[in-house]
Amino acid sequence: MIRSSSSLPAAADKPAVFISPDPLDIAALLKEAHHPGAGGLVLFSGEVRDNNRGRAVAHLEYEAHEALASQLIEEILKAAIEKWGLQIAVACHRTGKVAIGETAVVVITASAHRSEAYAANKYIIDRIKHEAPIWKCEYYIDGSHEWGNNCNCQAITGDLTKHIYDA
Repeated sequence: MIRSSSSLPAAADKPAVFISPDPLDIAALLKEAHHPGAGGLVLFSGEVRDNNRGRAVAHLEYEAHEALASQLIEEILKAAIEKWGLQIAVACHRTGKVAIGETAVVVITASAHRSEAYAANKYIIDRIKHEAPIWKCEYYIDGSHEWGNNCNCQAITGDLTKHIYDA
């Protein structure tokens, strides 16, 4: 968790964890994300679904260059804090096998007002998906699998530089 410089001290000075091989505890992350100066708190949880582009998915596996991914996620969080004046910014991504219904990534933002918390949350998850050195492999029910980046927009847009969230 990263708190703004004007916020309360970090809980027990725990080191920030941005990449984890363990299941993400959303309740614990949320419990640590409250701030007396925040009137809006947004939690995004990226869940593993049972289908993608018409194919039945069995599970996902994520690999990451942990040091670089952690450094980049920390930079993204700091940029969001500065841009939107956040009190809290949290992001953690799973690695390893992630089953259907499990959480692959969590982003939590807290700010004085909801609009900043929502905008910052979207900014953070979009940048993580498109920039962090995290790769996913989709394992399908038929026994096949497919590696890709954390973003598969190119398969939909036909353009490596165009993302489905672009207006």
